[in-house]
Amino acid sequence: METEISMDHRPTTPLLDQVNVPADLRALKPEQLRQLADELRQETISAVGVTGGHLGSGLGVVELTTAIHYVFNTPQDKLVWDVGHQCYPHKILTGRRDRIRTLRQGGGLSGFTKRSESEYDPFGAAHSSTSISAALGFAIANKMQGRPGKGIAVIGDGAMSAGMAYEAMNNARDAGNRLVVILNDNDMSIAPPVGGLSAYLARLVSSREFLTVRDVLRKLARKLPRPLHSAAKKTDEFARGMAMGGTLFEELGFYYVGPVDGHNLDQLIPVLENVRDAAEGPCLVHVVTQKGKGYAPAENAADKYHGVQKFDVVTGAQAKAPPGPPSYTNVFAQALIAEAARDPKVCAITAAMPSGTGLDKFADAYPDRTFDVGIAEQHAVTFAAGLAAEGMRPFCAIYSTFLQRAYDQVVHDVAIQNLPVRFAMDRAGLVGADGSTHAGSFDITYLATLPNMVVMAAADEAELVHMVHTCALHDSGPIAVRYPRGNGTGVALPATPERLEIGKGRIVREGKKVAILSLGTRLEEALKAADALDARGLSTTVADLRFAKPLDEALIRRLLTIHDVAVTVEEGAIGGLGAHVLTLASDEGLTDAGLKLRTLRLPDIFQDQDKPEKQYADAGLDAAGIVTTVLTALRHNNTGIEEAGARA
Repeated sequence: METEISMDHRPTTPLLDQVNVPADLRALKPEQLRQLADELRQETISAVGVTGGHLGSGLGVVELTTAIHYVFNTPQDKLVWDVGHQCYPHKILTGRRDRIRTLRQGGGLSGFTKRSESEYDPFGAAHSSTSISAALGFAIANKMQGRPGKGIAVIGDGAMSAGMAYEAMNNARDAGNRLVVILNDNDMSIAPPVGGLSAYLARLVSSREFLTVRDVLRKLARKLPRPLHSAAKKTDEFARGMAMGGTLFEELGFYYVGPVDGHNLDQLIPVLENVRDAAEGPCLVHVVTQKGKGYAPAENAADKYHGVQKFDVVTGAQAKAPPGPPSYTNVFAQALIAEAARDPKVCAITAAMPSGTGLDKFADAYPDRTFDVGIAEQHAVTFAAGLAAEGMRPFCAIYSTFLQRAYDQVVHDVAIQNLPVRFAMDRAGLVGADGSTHAGSFDITYLATLPNMVVMAAADEAELVHMVHTCALHDSGPIAVRYPRGNGTGVALPATPERLEIGKGRIVREGKKVAILSLGTRLEEALKAADALDARGLSTTVADLRFAKPLDEALIRRLLTIHDVAVTVEEGAIGGLGAHVLTLASDEGLTDAGLKLRTLRLPDIFQDQDKPEKQYADAGLDAAGIVTTVLTALRHNNTGIEEAGARA
């Protein structure tokens, strides 16, 4: 039974009502900021209760968001949020409060930062670990052009598991005091307990007086004999490392400050002011926060409230969809568990997305065969390649849109060496509310172009079970299976999985005049289109190709030869299945006799967030779009089509 959710708990926010942009915030007195932050937190909870979205991460940075906009001169100072999923409080303070209840909806605000949305979003992001590189770019650009303006990156401790963050830090020295990195440590994984002493130390070491004295002492130490100079340097580093844990960051060229209690504005603001005014830099400020801060349900269940459905603000109860078919993610997880039970060499790798990929369930069953490598997709792929080279059967479960980040490793470390790494690509196709940053639009194109690669797409959850089994048994090279976000179609799952013949599709429905060549879960829409075309007298064949690479050339050749119109349908960008079929048809002259061949694919744009069914309709990839394509190819229109069909 669906949970009844009351969505509209609008808080009373007299102080927040006075703040439309950060300039208004900076007009407040410091003693008013605590109330402002409390009201901002309540408004965030209220808004996400209506829209759903990322909650815990935003609640954890309410005070930090308030302090940054209070201390720094945004938008002249460029504030870059890593990932951007914690930016809802930021959006409320930067002129978008009137639209905050349109988050993640069609025509509404993005759930992430977006350049086209506001001057306060100088850099769009929804993937991890890009913020320091981008902020460094802003800082250096302003320095080169002689303009004021700092680059401020807010990066979570989880994002620090990605190598790109360290690559950026290693290159940051030239930015000097124009670059500020705020490490938002919300997992207590780096910080010692935050108390009065550490707060005092942070404030002390960020002060101008301390920086000046320390610089003098450094200069004096350089004049000492080398053994004494080295000893002084090590003593200084050791003392600060013991008190503050900052030696690593200093080795990368940063002046480390922290840890600071990220919810205590009385501690946070003076430290940020000191950093803002410091002549030295770049600076890294280590701030400790709590996910879900100030909302008990989110504090008590951080994972559950990372991303939420609409929920009741008072009770915390989230809206539940009516019971339906299992999700593709869960089907994949159960199928992989079954393969692991059969084969001790099956193992699984994820890059910081165990629950999103279903590998949390696999880990429960086989903890010693599950590897979460953190936000490190490049490492994940090459690690899997090493496992495969030594005879293991690794499944690398990474969202389609995240696997883009490891493309060189897929090419160089896997495909060229023809290593049997199994890629399980969740979130293939369009993804609804997450929008273009998370849409799995390109994997067919970027994988099917590679020699040695096998690329499959599941048409339904039963096909996914067969394809997981096929992956497990495929030892002759790399293989990938793509499947969408969301629930399956409701078909019965096979008791015993089938090993599919590589590069062989299947005919789902026989016809004579029109052939629809489907790849992936558009098969259901293809069958609906066939019904509509049959009703108009246009006998239609529907094929589920199963494989984008290698193509079932014999099947495609036959379909293109015996039908008047052929349409390929895929949930991917240009350059995928349709391009490969067109190449085959061109190479073999299959269109020379007058065949009308059309390709349906995602449009050559980045589609904004909306409901998936609306996104696919806009792309022309629903039944109506397929029918329109066929009729247009036959130069028919909707009027008089029955007569035209009868003549056919």
